[in-house]
Amino acid sequence: MSQNTPWPTELRVISGRSALRVAFDDGNTFTLPAEYLRVESPSAEVQGHSPEERKTVPGKRNVLILEVQPVGNYAVRLVFDDLHSTGIYAWDYLHELGRDHDKRFQRYLDELEAKGLSRDPAVAPKKHVH
Repeated sequence: MSQNTPWPTELRVISGRSALRVAFDDGNTFTLPAEYLRVESPSAEVQGHSPEERKTVPGKRNVLILEVQPVGNYAVRLVFDDLHSTGIYAWDYLHELGRDHDKRFQRYLDELEAKGLSRDPAVAPKKHVH
């Protein structure tokens, strides 16, 4: 990280654990929905090891943030209620997610549509009892 990297002045889980508000020392404040943070997780599980390996993660519309764990003085690990916890969100990545939210989330919606996937969790078919 360079000296130009915006530094967070506040990190707060809000809206019933459905969003993270991050304020930076450059004056920007972003409210990042848990779904967005989960599907843009910097983990290898989501991002893969190259752009071609990046995964589109469906069914996370209602995901919640369970924990925000500090990682050194440069990042946080977010733990989600689907038990995903391998993403390390560096300050510059959180800033980038806030700055590029509209573009990145639209790309995610387009990917879901192209792959026939949904933001809503899959519902198990109901079993008929005779």
